[in-house]
This record gives sequence, structure tokens and C-alpha cells, in this order.
Amino acid sequence: QVQLVESGGGWVQAGESLRLSCAASGSIFSLNTMGWYRQAPGKQRELVATMASGGSTNYANSVTGRFTISRDNAKNTVYLQMNSLKPEDTAVYYCRLQQLLGDYWGQGTQVTVSS
Repeated sequence: QVQLVESGGGWVQAGESLRLSCAASGSIFSLNTMGWYRQAPGKQRELVATMASGGSTNYANSVTGRFTISRDNAKNTVYLQMNSLKPEDTAVYYCRLQQLLGDYWGQGTQVTVSS
């Protein structure tokens, strides 16, 4: 079993920055993909950014150039640096870990961006 604990959400004004963290614990394989997804009210959950343990990344078009995903494999932690935040970035942000025979989600952290 794997547990994911997110932190770093909050309320900011447009143009400001936030950094999210997600620490994984439990039975974690060395080969995995960790990432961030978000869900705004009334919308489907969508991919924000993912990063494989080997370093390859994938970003949603809407955040490219503003958000940066990184990870510390030794700590099983993934980060999301969010710059130039916009009101449309407001959502609950979820951490996800995918590995062989397992797909795990965190409980979510709220990010609110006011104009």
C-alpha cells in the first residue's frame, strides 16, 4: 500500500506563486510516475504535470511555462512550483503515483487564486 500526503496549497492573488509538495510512503517501486492533477468545481479532473522516475516530464498546455514539476527520488517526494498563477488555476490539486500494479491518489489540497 502507498500513502500520499500533499501540502502547500492556499490562497494567493493572481500573479503570485505557490509550491506544492507530495510525500509518498509505503511500498514504492523504483520505477514509477508521480504527478499532479486538478479538479475545479463542476469540471472533470485534469492532468497538470507528471514526472517519471527517470526524469521525463509531461505538462498540460495551460500550465507550460508557468509551472515546473520536480522530484526527489530519495525522499519519494514530488513538487509543483506554480508561478504567475491565474484565477483559472483555482482547483483542488491531487497528487498521483502510478507504478506496476498500483495507482494511488492523495487527498487533495485546495489552491485558490483571486483576481
